[in-house]
Amino acid sequence: MGESPGSLGGGTFSSRTFSRRWVLGAGATTLLTTGLTACGSGDGSGGGGSTITAFTYGDDAVKVQTAAVDRFNKSAAAKTAKGKVKLEKVPGTDYSAKLRTAMGSPSAPDVFFNWGGGSIKAYQEAKQLVDLTDTIEGDPVLKGGFLPAVLAAGGLGGRHYGIPMRGMQPVILFYNKSVFAEHKLQPPTTWAELQDINTKLKAAKITPFALGGADTWTELMWLEYLVDRIGGPEVFAKIQGGDASAWGDPAVLKAAETVKELIDDGAFGSKFSSVSYVNGGAPAVFAKGKAAMHLMGSWEYSTQLGKFPSFAKNNLGWCSFPTVEGGTGDIRNVVGNPTNYWSVNSRTQNKDAAIAFLKDCASETYAKALVANGDIPTTSNAAKLLEASPNPEFAKFQYGMVEKAPAFTLSWDQALGADIATPMLTEINKLFVGKSSPSQFVSALKELK
Repeated sequence: MGESPGSLGGGTFSSRTFSRRWVLGAGATTLLTTGLTACGSGDGSGGGGSTITAFTYGDDAVKVQTAAVDRFNKSAAAKTAKGKVKLEKVPGTDYSAKLRTAMGSPSAPDVFFNWGGGSIKAYQEAKQLVDLTDTIEGDPVLKGGFLPAVLAAGGLGGRHYGIPMRGMQPVILFYNKSVFAEHKLQPPTTWAELQDINTKLKAAKITPFALGGADTWTELMWLEYLVDRIGGPEVFAKIQGGDASAWGDPAVLKAAETVKELIDDGAFGSKFSSVSYVNGGAPAVFAKGKAAMHLMGSWEYSTQLGKFPSFAKNNLGWCSFPTVEGGTGDIRNVVGNPTNYWSVNSRTQNKDAAIAFLKDCASETYAKALVANGDIPTTSNAAKLLEASPNPEFAKFQYGMVEKAPAFTLSWDQALGADIATPMLTEINKLFVGKSSPSQFVSALKELK
């Protein structure tokens, strides 16, 4: 769930409204164009290390990376490493497929943008990544430059393979402040409080939660948080580590049962499966007061600001997902997309230049550029910069949420990779539309390998 970030971007809200297709790297099928310089080619890193190539997604947020490349190429660090960076802005929406094509060819990039977790697992298994653990641990700039939970989320098996390079994208429980005030409600901190709110809202003929069920990833967010709050982050960590039997953990069944209770109780209304997030349906239901709450990624703010600016400025509230009685998950735990990452190709001929370039992401200059672009940096120095954000209050809430998080679980569909994520999303949708029971849901997931 990591988009072309529909974050707080000043006057660019309409052009940067969330596109989940960008998150998943799904969509266009055009192949990489020829002539890309990269590892071992032309004037690329194979020619003595004079130029290294960095692949990044070519959306309108790329201006931060463009400026970083220009800055690095003029820096003393570039001279010391005897290398410069050439940025390749990969066109189209199917970035992941294009990267796979390039990584299997002589045109592989030296450095490349990714989502961490499952998005890089195949490259790690093929030994195509530089293990950055020792580099990070031995460099105070890198080790202390980022929020620990975010830095950890870019790795696999306790090892670091990525450096954070864009803004954070946690999933947040948003609420309509006007509806809450009218019915004398407070943001819930426990599941019992949430159930009480649901009862009062339904009595007032207001749907408790907006849900764009036509887009299954919106349903996924509910299970991600419920599993965390019931069983803690360790449950999904086992699944992400390849233990399919961990789908049988009692927390997964309890989460599925809780979802079914919400659906049967009318918490999402009766037509949620035909409502879409991507086409603006769910945000509209929420903004117009037909639903009181919306569980969504941090891009919901900019989505609302672009479509319903008065609501976003005056009546949009936000809070953490509540705890579940008897559960072991901390209310401070977060799910979503920690950020995006730069990883280094093990075939690069100029590792020194690649590492030197990555260090810039920890700088205050880089963080300021992200803030100016409407993003919330994941650097440890970002808190003091957030007054310059288009909405300092929301920016500080997000940053504090992630900074204090004992665990930040990467969105399941990103953490697991497409071979498991696609059938998993199918099973989630079946659960939500009533085509499978909670126990059938768990049984189906345990078969995913």
